[in-house]
Amino acid sequence: MALRRLSASGIPKKHDYVIVGAGSAGCVMAHRLVKEHGASVLLLEAGRSNRGSWDSWKNQMPAALTFNLANDKYNWDFHTVPQRHLDGRQLHQPRGKILGGSSSLNAMAYVRGNALDYERWAKEIGSEHWGYQHVLPYFRKAQRFSGEASPYRGKEGPLAVGRRRTEVVRAINDAFVEAGVQAGYPAAEDMNGFQQEGFGQMDMTVDENGARASTANCYLWPLLKPQTEEDRQAAERLTVLTTATTQQLIFDGNRAVGVEIADASGNVHQAFAEAEVILCAGSVGSPQLLMLSGIGDAAELEKHGIAVRHHSPGVGNNLQDHLEFYIQFLAKHTSLYPYAATFGGFGGLSRYLFRRPWNAVTSGLGWFILGKGMSATNHFEVGGFIRSAPGKQHPDVQYHFIPGCVVGQLDFLPEHGYQAHCGTMRPTSRGTIKLASRDPSAAPLIDPNFLATEQDVVDQRNAFRVTHEILRQKAFDPFVLKPFCPDETFNVEDDAAVDAWIRQNSHSGYHLSCTAAMGSVVDEEGKVLGVEGLRIADASIMPSMSSGNLNAPTIMVAEKIADAVRGVRLPPQEDATWYQPKDWETKQR
Repeated sequence: MALRRLSASGIPKKHDYVIVGAGSAGCVMAHRLVKEHGASVLLLEAGRSNRGSWDSWKNQMPAALTFNLANDKYNWDFHTVPQRHLDGRQLHQPRGKILGGSSSLNAMAYVRGNALDYERWAKEIGSEHWGYQHVLPYFRKAQRFSGEASPYRGKEGPLAVGRRRTEVVRAINDAFVEAGVQAGYPAAEDMNGFQQEGFGQMDMTVDENGARASTANCYLWPLLKPQTEEDRQAAERLTVLTTATTQQLIFDGNRAVGVEIADASGNVHQAFAEAEVILCAGSVGSPQLLMLSGIGDAAELEKHGIAVRHHSPGVGNNLQDHLEFYIQFLAKHTSLYPYAATFGGFGGLSRYLFRRPWNAVTSGLGWFILGKGMSATNHFEVGGFIRSAPGKQHPDVQYHFIPGCVVGQLDFLPEHGYQAHCGTMRPTSRGTIKLASRDPSAAPLIDPNFLATEQDVVDQRNAFRVTHEILRQKAFDPFVLKPFCPDETFNVEDDAAVDAWIRQNSHSGYHLSCTAAMGSVVDEEGKVLGVEGLRIADASIMPSMSSGNLNAPTIMVAEKIADAVRGVRLPPQEDATWYQPKDWETKQR
């Protein structure tokens, strides 16, 4: 595998496929095409490598995940437009600008979603091939699960998935699971298996050595240091260029044949594909590139003086994202705060300060030397999935529990506490990605349009109240000191007060999706409708959101579309079934 920065020396040769974006999907696609399809691939990444820099440890150490969200060196660092239904606030939208994309920045939660999400997809797309029994084989193909084998788990794939327990905070993590059960919800042994609903341990993309299992680490780097002759031959067919920003697609008639790319100095190059150009630039980058190339809503393109190649009004529409809030309590003892960093510095020399540096040194050395300890986990070790009201057929609320209180999204409060990250998973509000200008370097206008429907407001309100109930169960009696946010004076029964608090305190879950949806912009194999030689394989082609974090489903989509490029399909897993409560129409738990 040739890995280098794009520079004035240009691009070495023509390839079978040009893939735009070496993120969660692009690394998967490149790996499968060179290794299983025997194709030559040029993989383009606007950001830098995830290895080799002095600060690369930050995107390798699981516990350092907040450092990446605050670092625009590896991050597009987008923000939404002012959100009308969130009191005009602009929310942060970090996206990976690095090999591995957002899988090199994210919180490493491995969540597949619910089986009924994919049954819904099959109906929305009009194809049984996106139903649960058809997508489960691709989840399994990708996965190398460290736990016990089951019909729902893969053991031989590239993507390392496992569970971790931090002994220092194990008791309070267990209290959260027990509180969920005390509140009347089930325990869930495997939330990525037969039964998603309930409380239990969460899976994370952390490998056997305690490092982040990004798609760059799991799919790309094994080809850089091949262990087998097969891998060595595959690596010879792959060229990876970093600091290579794709500005526009190149067409010959109605067929996409290549891309225009700018290097770090602004020099423009061209790269050509014999077979296809495949966009894996994500739910922001893929529709942005389509629009810059004349594929999108004609009226929008004409506003920016862009010649219309193909009128496709679905491009950039149907944007969906998860909205989350944190309910926080102060604790008498037991949390992560003695180990956590705060963000600050002196004269710009340092942005990260540790309140108890001796703890940081100990946990850091444990990770650097042994790949173990406090730094070898994302600390989202337990969580839950519940239904917010009767009539919800499967869970629509997700929890990530963390034994610490975070101010904003990055700073740990300097005292013991705990918080539940809570949000609804299938919003009915729809937003847009639009161009700010025809300049490819201009950040697009991201408008998730959060809480635009009354149903979303009601669902979030219900989620807020059931979360308060869960966090007040007896399981927390040994730990709880007092409510922190909202505090003890807050009236949980006041609809207006709850709605106002949610508007003022919610954050994006960073799960942008659905902006080039199957059935609207692309067909069921990711081929862009209205043109030839162009395909998309990332979260933008999801027709609707899955119920949970999006990294695992994005990897599944890339695995499945990679087989579509090859003209093959894994057989469906016809014996796969899923849990559904019999009384869901009349009972919430």
